[in-house]
Amino acid sequence: MTTHAPDQLAVADTLLGLLGDSATEPRPDTQLEALTLAVAADLPVLLWGEPGIGKTAALNRLAEALDLPLTTVIASVHEPSDFSGLPVVGDDPAVQGVPMAPPDWAVRLVQAGRGLLFLDELSTAPPAVQAALLRLVLERRVGALRLPPGVRIVAAANPRSSAADGWELSPPLANRFVHLQWAHDHEVVVRGLGGTWPRATLPRLDPDRLPAAVDFARRAVCGLLATRPTLVHRLPSGEMRRGGAWPSPRSWDMTLRLVAFAQAAGSSRDVLSLLVRGTVGDGPGLELLASVDRMELPDPETLLADPAAADLPERGDLRQAVLDGVVAAVRERPDRPRWDAAWALLVRALDTGAPDLVVVPATTLASLRRDDWDVPAAIERLAGVAAVSRRADRAAERVTAKAGR
Repeated sequence: MTTHAPDQLAVADTLLGLLGDSATEPRPDTQLEALTLAVAADLPVLLWGEPGIGKTAALNRLAEALDLPLTTVIASVHEPSDFSGLPVVGDDPAVQGVPMAPPDWAVRLVQAGRGLLFLDELSTAPPAVQAALLRLVLERRVGALRLPPGVRIVAAANPRSSAADGWELSPPLANRFVHLQWAHDHEVVVRGLGGTWPRATLPRLDPDRLPAAVDFARRAVCGLLATRPTLVHRLPSGEMRRGGAWPSPRSWDMTLRLVAFAQAAGSSRDVLSLLVRGTVGDGPGLELLASVDRMELPDPETLLADPAAADLPERGDLRQAVLDGVVAAVRERPDRPRWDAAWALLVRALDTGAPDLVVVPATTLASLRRDDWDVPAAIERLAGVAAVSRRADRAAERVTAKAGR
């Protein structure tokens, strides 16, 4: 009886299948959440990262999780006509014109009605190809076809220093993307290689919060630009920075949309930071974040009306701003009940946060006392904190003086 050896290629395929088996888990991932939120907002996204860092793998996981067919197009190996369309001469061009025939991948996307279009190696595409991509990214047109609303666009690029024959992105093309800096997470990589990758899920948009989210986003963006008109359009001077995120009316419109989506989804500040800085740049983005923080501060009058129920921010800078606002409100309209309520708030801040944050507001509030107002018992506790703070300041001054000798 003859025994045949197993087909080694079949055994190899079995082993490859076992290596490819993996599971997913719900795991907080700021990068992936920012990417998913931008995709949900139907904005083109550009992932920047070194080769081999996992940009393509993240897109595959995203497409699988969102149940979208993934179409990958390597931008650098295509001609401009592959995106603008190839001219097709009909029977009578003088009457019918010359239509622009789209490539097969665009036809498949239109037939499917939905999908994730992945433009890879964007930074190695020459300027002529980048120019042809403008209409695709902005208008979703390829030749004579318009991609359906169900198609989302994500691109990936390597920094010029690590891209093969890399080019800087042209400013018009760069300004059409949300730029996300992609970096690897050590724990995610280790867990993934062990067979479990994080799961990408669409943000849960609360239907009841949609009108308020739009109003919040408009107040945040318009409020900043009304006081900082130079931020409306600021084209960077350097070629490298022009290929990234920078402020323009177009990118501010994208930012407004992202703020609304983040607000409706209840996204964290870290996610919002990645999105707004990736759309209008670090400087304008940080200014917008600071403006958003101020918008979310509680109303001083509400706090004075019920100090016992006050919910003070945990972040030190925001808490300081709230306490300063409360004291300013008392200074503007001083009376005994409001003065007492402000002391109660300072005591609450002392019990729930860093003591040094109440020193300046307490000193200012004490200066507002009228002669016929009794000194509240809370001042004794706060006076102790102020005394410790003054001693610490004097000690620091002595150390600095000795170091300067």
